Amino acid sequence: MTTTRKIKSIFAAVSTIEGAGVHLKRAFGFSQVPQLDPFLMLDDFHTSDPAHYLAGFPWHPHRGIETITYILEGVVEHGDSMGNSGTIGAGDVQWMTAGSGIIHQEMPQTSPTGTMWGFQLWANLPASQKMMPPRYRDVKAADIPVVTLENGVTAKVISGVVGGVQGPVRDIVIDPLLLDITVPPDTDVILPVTDGYTVLVYVLAGTARCGDQQGELMVPEHAMLYEHDGDQVHITTADHAVRFLLLSGKPLNEPVAWRGPIVMNSQEELRSAFDEYQRGTFVKPSSMS
Repeated sequence: MTTTRKIKSIFAAVSTIEGAGVHLKRAFGFSQVPQLDPFLMLDDFHTSDPAHYLAGFPWHPHRGIETITYILEGVVEHGDSMGNSGTIGAGDVQWMTAGSGIIHQEMPQTSPTGTMWGFQLWANLPASQKMMPPRYRDVKAADIPVVTLENGVTAKVISGVVGGVQGPVRDIVIDPLLLDITVPPDTDVILPVTDGYTVLVYVLAGTARCGDQQGELMVPEHAMLYEHDGDQVHITTADHAVRFLLLSGKPLNEPVAWRGPIVMNSQEELRSAFDEYQRGTFVKPSSMS
């Protein structure tokens, strides 16, 4: 028997400045922990003013988490302490597992379209794998499958499985589902999710309703967190199409100790990480080029 989830909480994205001066909207973050476990933070950077993004995110450390960057418009150059460097552009994804520690930078370039629009999601790692060797994957737009579901609904499958199609990002600890979904006007869609997993929707454009919850309007720059029980979500559009990110992952149910770019399980682990960073021993030998 299937059970449709209802929306538990709605979070409005809040304007903030990060990095060396990047203007962005934070859909959720530190103050919402642990409601969205295993997810920690979702930032939405969307601007046509180069002064709001070109300063970028110069060299900084991460440990204990995964950072997922998804670009809709624009170009971002990146480099790291493993000796990797590259560029991600429109439709591309970078899935970085910081693990035991990595130092990297993400520097947006002048956008060819005049608009920079992308997202960065932070996902937690369990205690057993917080010190795993760092790794990352650049996934090009052409390698992200698009599946057509019922009623003309389309989904870009970055990770997880929908409509029998599996995304290119696999073997991730939290078993994530990450979809970029577009629903046409005047359409109902039912999307399968894993019972007990955290499920949330972040609206990019348009409006919709959560099935028969007529009071729950889904609008841009808002994150909708669903109840944990149920194996499907039901979304309904009216006169306009809606585009949204659907995120799902397995909760870790572990303590969270978080300061800046490092997320561990205890304050002692945090102190140790920052001490190592100051001493120059943060990046482990096996993680260096």
